[in-house]
Amino acid sequence: MTVLEDRIEMADANIEGLNEWFERFERMPVPEGFRVEIVGGTVFMTPQRDTHWMIIRRIVRALEDKFGMDVRVFSDVRIDFPGDGNGFCPDVALLKDSAEKDATGRWQHQDVEFVAEVISKGTAANDYGPKKAAYAAAEVPLYLIADPYKGMCYVYTQPKEGDYITRTKITFGEDIDLTGTVIDLVLKTDGFPRDQD
Repeated sequence: MTVLEDRIEMADANIEGLNEWFERFERMPVPEGFRVEIVGGTVFMTPQRDTHWMIIRRIVRALEDKFGMDVRVFSDVRIDFPGDGNGFCPDVALLKDSAEKDATGRWQHQDVEFVAEVISKGTAANDYGPKKAAYAAAEVPLYLIADPYKGMCYVYTQPKEGDYITRTKITFGEDIDLTGTVIDLVLKTDGFPRDQD
């Protein structure tokens, strides 16, 4: 067996395991307003807060204003990313226009151009750590973290070897200049709410 064949077999086993877990969640009585994702093989179930949703909505609206209503932008839709047990449901994921679902009916991480995650208190370490590493390993060109607890956004670009070379820090209220990136727009954050709790 070659190294490539061995890696393909491991990836197939990883996807089968993720599929089994997500099938179980679909049968479970997950409370409404919660999302479930698997990060590094660990299951996380987090409630959606109004602050969280308001930021997501503003990001999605900016993408729709730029690219039109038919843009392939999703929220809380499962996409499997590199690494063991990474079935993420990004807060916002923008796919290439040419993106197509795979044979199992899921979107592929190779087609993701932009991801935004809005920090939840209980899972913040995932967004800043293993999810950021997985997005970089998948070579997602643009990753945005909006942190309503700190009132800050972090923009990561230039993925290389499982990390991002460039990080830009922006305070809520300032515009995020994303011209020259894959989304080529200025994202206004003056309407991003803060979360005090």
